Amino acid sequence: MTLHPTSPHFKKNAARALGDAELQVALSKVKRGFIDKRVAAAARLPEFEALRDQARDIKNHTLAHLDLYLERYEEKVTASGGHVHFARTAAEARDIVLAICREAGARTVTKGKSMIAEEIGLNAHLEAAGITPVETDLGEYIIQLRGEPPSHIIAPAVHVNATQVEQDFRRVHKGLDEKRDLSEPVKLLAEARAVLRERFLAADVGITGANFLVAETGTSIIVTNEGNGDLTQILPKTHIVLASIEKVVPTLEDVCQIIRVLARSATGQDMSVYTTLSTGPRRPGDLDGPENYHVIILDNGRSSMLNTNFQDMLRCIRCGACMNHCPVYQAVGGHAYGWVYPGPMGAVLTPSLIGVDKAGHLPNASTFCGRCESVCPVRIPLPKMMRHWREREFERHLSPAAMRSGLAFWGFFARRPALYTLAMRFAVSALALVGRSRGRFQRLPLASGWTAGRDFPAPQGGTFQAQWRRERRRSVG
Repeated sequence: MTLHPTSPHFKKNAARALGDAELQVALSKVKRGFIDKRVAAAARLPEFEALRDQARDIKNHTLAHLDLYLERYEEKVTASGGHVHFARTAAEARDIVLAICREAGARTVTKGKSMIAEEIGLNAHLEAAGITPVETDLGEYIIQLRGEPPSHIIAPAVHVNATQVEQDFRRVHKGLDEKRDLSEPVKLLAEARAVLRERFLAADVGITGANFLVAETGTSIIVTNEGNGDLTQILPKTHIVLASIEKVVPTLEDVCQIIRVLARSATGQDMSVYTTLSTGPRRPGDLDGPENYHVIILDNGRSSMLNTNFQDMLRCIRCGACMNHCPVYQAVGGHAYGWVYPGPMGAVLTPSLIGVDKAGHLPNASTFCGRCESVCPVRIPLPKMMRHWREREFERHLSPAAMRSGLAFWGFFARRPALYTLAMRFAVSALALVGRSRGRFQRLPLASGWTAGRDFPAPQGGTFQAQWRRERRRSVG
């Protein structure tokens, strides 16, 4: 999935998702699970909007001085006894992880939730080398058993229902009582906890992602609700942190500002259950912690986004609010987007990382309602950037020929206002006359993309321009 994106087939993916009854039931829970809770959490914090501005400004400042903060972070990690590795590509990052695992003699690796691990296709790479990766986030564990990629960046198994999870647990957890009761979610959770506890204790290497890398102290921070990330990084002898270059922030105080909008935007919590800070390997006198500490910082195309129309995307703190509120995501889910990052943020980030030639459909999968931008905790102008990708797709002649010719035809009239007004007056009058008997059209030339899924209403009254002029005359009079 990660190495072979299906983003070029978004339309087929979306059609299949719309016809999946179980998926549609699962997606119907997004509003109750995320949207309403975010509204309530924001309402409880009077300074929420001001905090969004501060979070945006912190990220903008960091991106403007990214090289300096990355250097400072590396210095601090090294001073604490850790190691920082910079990877330009996904392949380099995979190879660095594998080399560290081999040096540790690893046979089993536990993993906290990491979108970077998904981006670089780490699990398949480790398995090919004879190393068993075990996802320990409950959602990631479920989709690993199912052989599926995440469908959401914070709720990777949002597309799966409890009955499906029970079936997967009975299929994979051999040796347990076949008659055991798994009818309630709490019993599924208890079984996963018991199975994973053995994996935590047996792991040679633990791999986590990072929500933040703090330049001031050389600290990596993960924000979780399950505590699996703590066990992943404390119990094994070697801890590997996977992060991308934009995760660095200047100070711990800056992190505190951003955290106040992160959980509220993501899950509607005032704060996540666990906020875990790691600074280097175990020190003399420490009761626990890894003996070896490595941080792998991935570029993979992000530096090419700096100082472009897409730099603002690097402010993203991976809360998932944009996809929770997106009507397109709510209709088709995450797998339809065909790569690691779904929803509006994926519609901007994916073309940046794998190319608009492979992901050009994604920026078009938007109603431009603006809800994604209105809820983004760092105020990323997602609709504007999707328009930029549409422009680039058009300029490179990647959009369908029918679309390009249709826009050229419209542009001919749009550049000639008098002719445009005359043509629209004729078209509206003709459609109103032909459609007056039924009030709608089931088929219409040059509008098959609309009428294939719904009727086209027959015009009522004159053109918009005519109505506008009439209303203005009334207001002036």
